[in-house]
Amino acid sequence: MDKQFLAPAEIVDAAIKAGKTKAERKFIPMLILAILAGAFIAFGAEASNMAAFNLLKNPETFGLGRTLAGTIFPVGLMLVVLSGAELFTGNTLISITVYEKKTSIGLMLKNWAVVYVGNFIGSILIVLMVAKTGLLNSGGMDLGMMTVKIALGKVNLSFWGALLSGIMCNWLVCLGVWLAFAANSVQGKILGIFFPIWLFVTSGFEHSVANMYYIPAGILAKAQYGELLGVAQSELDALNWGNFITANLIPVTIGNIIGGILFVAAAYWFALHKKPAK
Repeated sequence: MDKQFLAPAEIVDAAIKAGKTKAERKFIPMLILAILAGAFIAFGAEASNMAAFNLLKNPETFGLGRTLAGTIFPVGLMLVVLSGAELFTGNTLISITVYEKKTSIGLMLKNWAVVYVGNFIGSILIVLMVAKTGLLNSGGMDLGMMTVKIALGKVNLSFWGALLSGIMCNWLVCLGVWLAFAANSVQGKILGIFFPIWLFVTSGFEHSVANMYYIPAGILAKAQYGELLGVAQSELDALNWGNFITANLIPVTIGNIIGGILFVAAAYWFALHKKPAK
């Protein structure tokens, strides 16, 4: 009878094998799979907004709204992992293959660069389609207003706040991928992914690829819905492409890398796989 799940040390072996495959993937398939992953995460982001926007707008129900959003968003990562797509945040685990000297730093960085760009393309594709559907008018335009409000909050984080939030986010995201490696059944992989992702979304941590949906969606929505929020024009003006990159995407991406390569890949490789010095 096949084992239902791998032992902790066996998960390390599975992660090393998967990392090597990802690092050696050809450019075009890698890019296509990355575009798909960006779209899948964007689907999770827009659907979690749709589910929770009425709860998120009220302080009394805000935590409940985050909890509900957290139950929807994990579907995005389930689609990524189970379909074999390429997600930048999860691919920080390729670093374990570098620690094991099964692939090069150059191949890892190439994968990260291609996948990051592909994730952005996929995310923007969903942003543009959602913007054209009229869905942001849902709830008497409350969804559109909440889309802008979420984006405003993200571009107003401090550098260290965004970086630390990014670390904690990808620590949990990579644990979700790690638990998916552990399971030998589809049901087990789904459960392994669900709970860490639910935890990160409920907590409000920062995920670089998810923010490729959240912030551009807010930027496009602010012209129609921004004034309805009743905030100063200067605050709305700060929601722009430059601040998206400098105030959020850069520190969050750095944090996501640290969370994946240090707190998951390095920790488990060192504790469970690194050969002791003779």
